[in-house]
Amino acid sequence: MSGDGDGGGDEPDSEDANPTRVRVRGIYTTALTHLLEANGGTAVVQASPPIRERFDAALPAEPADASAWTTDDRQGIGVVGSPGAVETIVDRARSVGRDALAWRDPTPRGAVYAGEVTETLGSGAVVELTDATGDSSGHDAGTDSGSEATGGLPVAGRDPEGFLPYSATASHVTEGDRLRVQVTEASAPWTGGRPVLDTTLRVESPLLTLVRGGGSDVGSGGPELADLLPTDPPEGWASDWGRAADDADLDALGAALETGADRATTLDDAFADATPPAEAAPACYWPGEVTAWVRFGRETRFGLDGQRRAVTATIAGHHRVKAGTERASAAVDFVEAVCPGVTSDETDFPFDATTRQFGPMEGDSLGIEHGKPDGRSFSLGRGEVTRRDTDGTVVVEREMSGRGTYDALGIDQQAGDVAVTKFTEGKWWYPTVYRGEDGEKRGTYVNVCTPVEVFPDAVRYVDLHVDVVKHADGTVERVDDDELDDAEAAGHLHPELAERARDVASAVTNAL
Repeated sequence: MSGDGDGGGDEPDSEDANPTRVRVRGIYTTALTHLLEANGGTAVVQASPPIRERFDAALPAEPADASAWTTDDRQGIGVVGSPGAVETIVDRARSVGRDALAWRDPTPRGAVYAGEVTETLGSGAVVELTDATGDSSGHDAGTDSGSEATGGLPVAGRDPEGFLPYSATASHVTEGDRLRVQVTEASAPWTGGRPVLDTTLRVESPLLTLVRGGGSDVGSGGPELADLLPTDPPEGWASDWGRAADDADLDALGAALETGADRATTLDDAFADATPPAEAAPACYWPGEVTAWVRFGRETRFGLDGQRRAVTATIAGHHRVKAGTERASAAVDFVEAVCPGVTSDETDFPFDATTRQFGPMEGDSLGIEHGKPDGRSFSLGRGEVTRRDTDGTVVVEREMSGRGTYDALGIDQQAGDVAVTKFTEGKWWYPTVYRGEDGEKRGTYVNVCTPVEVFPDAVRYVDLHVDVVKHADGTVERVDDDELDDAEAAGHLHPELAERARDVASAVTNAL
């Protein structure tokens, strides 16, 4: 995980208290920096040189209360740090667009577990954990897991398990082994990845990482000012200074060491009388730092364009294009660098130019990534692009397996069935027509979702549960309203987004 908060500090007691300090990295940095700096109560720290130059501000290298970073797939951000700071960042990010969804991570960064190996793979082992955001082993490690402080964010719906690389453990592990592990790299719920684990305990931040029982390769080097600090790491812990420490002053370094030392000591105290993993697993010894994820939708990405445009020249669909591929992201940087005066309305997204340059084109294979309101995402398979229109429409054809049934249509799949799906960039719904081998229409399924985004490798959206079907005999039926109601009640969908889904479903039903 590329972003780590220095977190764990006390929250401000009044409006006169110091602002929440935030470290930001990734393709959304300029927009989020403006969003955080312009609204008061927050201050961006440890900024990169380009950001300091762009904002013509010092943005000092002080310890951060929380960090926000772009996920590896560029679809959103991860946030880690103290509960109040995480809540502030998540609230600001979600305010940009109604299709921004957020969840707390059940296996947050820094959490320590008694885990059980359930499967061994080629490069590591799958370890069963437990949900660190709820009642774990009953062992109080002295850290607030943040359930109330983060504004009641729902917990992401995924299995609490992690991946332990063989290189991260000193002994060979086999199925059934029980051992103490720590989450060192969290994973966004929609990617399907598992958090990365280690058997070595760490207290991490961008300025300083303390390593329990660190060897000779830890603690060497570091900023020159570190030698002047009046305190040392706790006994048994070694210091590993980060790159950001080179730009920090003595006060910032001292604060980072003091915060890290307090957390390391608390960890030592927590394990002094802890039940051994062989007896406790699966259990959570230490809930770690609050970790949250915000998945951006199309409307939110264009809202972030507006935030960025307030600071510097920003082409139409800046973040929408950058979220597609690394190559597309580099192309956006090049255009804005050579044409510094470029700007345009946020509605003028160049779909035709973008897809001609980066895809998809007719004949390409395109995936369908079906996001869910609880944070998970599933692939509906891949199909061939049979049509691409300049107005933002692509038609994808898939051959069905001939096994199972079609949801809500109440009919069995048959060998030779074909699904023809029409995706239109920015629409809150898309239709799939199922046809038999003879070409006869077997039914139509209209999925209501967040605005569709046609990326080079896949179409992406978040399913909003309620759907509309049209049977072969022409009967129209609206389905799964109860699932939408349940998602809203669980906090996975905020009321504005849930109501939008109902309105879209009503409009589609009337149109059919």
